Amino acid sequence: MLRHGQTEWNVAGKFQGQKNSPLTAKGKAQAQLQYELLSGVETLPKQAFISPQYRTVHTAQIALGPQIEQVLDDRLKEINFGAWEGKARSELKSLIGDDYESGLWHFMSPQGETFEEISARVQSFLDELTAPAIIVTHGITSIILRGIYMGLDQLELLQLPRKQGCIYHLADGVETLIAKSENDQRTLSYVS
Repeated sequence: MLRHGQTEWNVAGKFQGQKNSPLTAKGKAQAQLQYELLSGVETLPKQAFISPQYRTVHTAQIALGPQIEQVLDDRLKEINFGAWEGKARSELKSLIGDDYESGLWHFMSPQGETFEEISARVQSFLDELTAPAIIVTHGITSIILRGIYMGLDQLELLQLPRKQGCIYHLADGVETLIAKSENDQRTLSYVS
């Protein structure tokens, strides 16, 4: 699983949800790093499922190359943040108050998706997945998918990392983070 590269709204601290902003130069470099990390994988899946939002499609174009079939899937879109899309983190922190740290507010935005709604669409995607695949998606959608796969509850999955420029490998109920370390070696660290 790959998360899209950094976007202009990521830098500005704005919530994108299902709105778009373009990848930054760093975001493109992160997608290139994902390409390099994937190049080191012995047997890659032949198919990739990608959120149809521009930032994920652009990341996939850089990270996957032409040899992997790319299929767009609406179920991999980012959570719909409703009225909070485009708002700054600082604005939401003051609006939400003490409950901000729990992260549960992600699923409580006015006119946005609930935890049950995003979980249902992600579960639908997982139920139809019949072979190993590469998935290119978003921060919240990624932790929902990974959390469901690993059997985590809502609070546990909110603690999962949402890094960009790396790969989350899911197999046998375990997640392995594949990333470059500071000395440019491939690093594996485990999340249970």
